Amino acid sequence: MILCLDVGASRMKWGLAGPNGWVQQGVVGNADIGTLILRDWQAMPRPSRVVGANTAGEAQRVRIEGQLARWRANIEWIRPRAEGGGVVNEYAKPATLGADRWAALVAAYRRTRRRHPDGAPAVVIDAGTSITVDALTADGHFRGGLLLPGLQAMLGALAEAAPTARLAGGAWREWPQTDADGAMTGVIDAACGAIEHLRTRADPAPGAVRCYLAGGAAREIAPHLAAPVELVDNLVLEGVLALAGS
Repeated sequence: MILCLDVGASRMKWGLAGPNGWVQQGVVGNADIGTLILRDWQAMPRPSRVVGANTAGEAQRVRIEGQLARWRANIEWIRPRAEGGGVVNEYAKPATLGADRWAALVAAYRRTRRRHPDGAPAVVIDAGTSITVDALTADGHFRGGLLLPGLQAMLGALAEAAPTARLAGGAWREWPQTDADGAMTGVIDAACGAIEHLRTRADPAPGAVRCYLAGGAAREIAPHLAAPVELVDNLVLEGVLALAGS
């Protein structure tokens, strides 16, 4: 069995995969990683391999490796490269692409090929602490992508710029009539506008580009995007598992 890890800015997702798919999955805040062995992983069978994508930095890497000492398991950390998992990485310096983005691209490409054996373009979005929007061609070339502040980061910047506005507790509205609703509608529309703009560059034909959407704000953004849109909570884990076998 393979234990797959997706270590993000604020939380870590994990999944234990067996021959027939996921056996266990979970999520933990980064502040609670030190309790994994005593809680989530206490009764979990020892994995034969541990493979992970880490974008949270060195301190979290050390904490996670400490949690796995009981199994005497060495973690194989994913390093983006020029080609892998069927995807060609056209980033100016392939190794500088985030490991989570690389894994998500591989997972999205494989999902697309299962539905469209001849290939189809896709846009891969991770809407978390930050928002990444990455373009994937029909033949598996990662063309490049956008980096945006996450919804909460945008709201925080707006609150700092307009300290007298009452921005808490807003919701998306077709016609916002309060500051709070205007702020939430504005940041969601800003994110969706960037996504749709990149989609149009990938292929201007309506519905030609599938969106794969993951991350904590995915459900807030998804209703405001044009179809086809697919929410995949564990897209990075899928990619980690795919890269573990490639």
